[in-house]
Amino acid sequence: MAHYGQVTRVQSMGPGLKRLPLRPESSHWPSMIDRYSHPEIAGIWTLENKYRIWLDVEIAVCEAWNKRGVVPDEDLKAIKEKADFNVQDILEIESRVHHDVIAFLTDVRDRIGPAGRWIHYGMTSSDVGDTALCMQLVQSADLLLKRLDALIEITRKLALQYKDQAMVGRTHGIHGEPTTLGMKFAHFYAELLRNKARLEGARSQIAVGKLSGAVGTFSNIDPDLEEEVCKSLGLSPEPVATQVVNRDRHAYFASVCGVIAGGLDRMANEIRLLQKSEGREVEEPFAKGQKGSSAMPHKRNPVVCERICGLARVVQSNVQVAYRDMPLWHERDISHSSAERVVLPDICIGLDYILERMIFVLSGLHVYPENMEKTLNVTRGLIFSQRLMLTLIDAGMLRDDAYDVVQSMSMKVWGDSSLHLKQACQDNPDVASKLSQEQIEQVFQLDYFLRNIDAIYKRLGLS
Repeated sequence: MAHYGQVTRVQSMGPGLKRLPLRPESSHWPSMIDRYSHPEIAGIWTLENKYRIWLDVEIAVCEAWNKRGVVPDEDLKAIKEKADFNVQDILEIESRVHHDVIAFLTDVRDRIGPAGRWIHYGMTSSDVGDTALCMQLVQSADLLLKRLDALIEITRKLALQYKDQAMVGRTHGIHGEPTTLGMKFAHFYAELLRNKARLEGARSQIAVGKLSGAVGTFSNIDPDLEEEVCKSLGLSPEPVATQVVNRDRHAYFASVCGVIAGGLDRMANEIRLLQKSEGREVEEPFAKGQKGSSAMPHKRNPVVCERICGLARVVQSNVQVAYRDMPLWHERDISHSSAERVVLPDICIGLDYILERMIFVLSGLHVYPENMEKTLNVTRGLIFSQRLMLTLIDAGMLRDDAYDVVQSMSMKVWGDSSLHLKQACQDNPDVASKLSQEQIEQVFQLDYFLRNIDAIYKRLGLS
């Protein structure tokens, strides 16, 4: 949570008790700390923006009532000319009435005058609050989609640029077979495309509003008015609501954000691992004048990628709260409300931050092809063991025998740092009886392993 300065407003609660001080906010109240907040998306989650959307919803409803002859033209004119609010005034009123929507409505009506009686006509708090919350999530989704588009484009370019840059592939952290750096970025590219589709779907799921009243039965507002208002706000009406928009929509939105965060965690972890001093195949940007360690001047630590990994955990942990907000009592309770005020802004703001940081990392990524070539040879030909085994099978050796022969030679190579698997082949009579020198040389060619990369890229539309 962000730290805010001293607060002076304290409300009496009777003998010996005092109400906790109100948070001294003006228009700023996103819960994610400023250190990890970008202004544009943080602005979506300020009280100023929330109340502005509330006002938009209220005015849209008044306009719909005006079309139906309920709100007089002169009153609608007064509403549209005078309707406004002050965040601090609303907070002051809330400190007395202990209800944020009533505080908002009181401030707005005071500014309008008699015509203000039409504000909130036929509505319940959730009609305005839930509709506005969905609009905030839609606004956030639009910004997140822009970030995703930028990251997708960067990974596409890197996948093409390093398509043929050979490097070792690892399973269980152990050298497996050759791959390319471009293939790693192709993996990220494909996942990001899926995540974009997921977020677009989540945006569609959350782009709803409701004006169906206290228990969702349209007791005071007709469905056609709801449809009209929602359309004017860029939303679809919730087909069936209780007092609230059903929280499966919010949980789905949050879960998609969690999946995206998990993908960024994977990307950042890959860079961290490849940056280890033993290989240093890639490296995140390190600015001129940047310090890596307070004690060790030589350090160039992957701190941005580590930050991405850490905040991905925050985003994903908050998703669990969104799941818990789904089972409300009967037509609603407000157990979800306090939780959502924290986790939904943090999910959106946190994800936006780590998307931007990954864009930063990949845009300035240092790549060291010479280190990749060196690392390919660290295990002295062992990465070609499967190719050797299959070649022996092709030459007539039984599979189990071929496996045992190659494994026996491989264990010798593991134990003797001066021995290469190719030399072990040449010295082994079982291999020499089946393979010519030319055939042995062919086993240890990189091109064989990379021959289908063009086909993979074509599948991805990267050719």
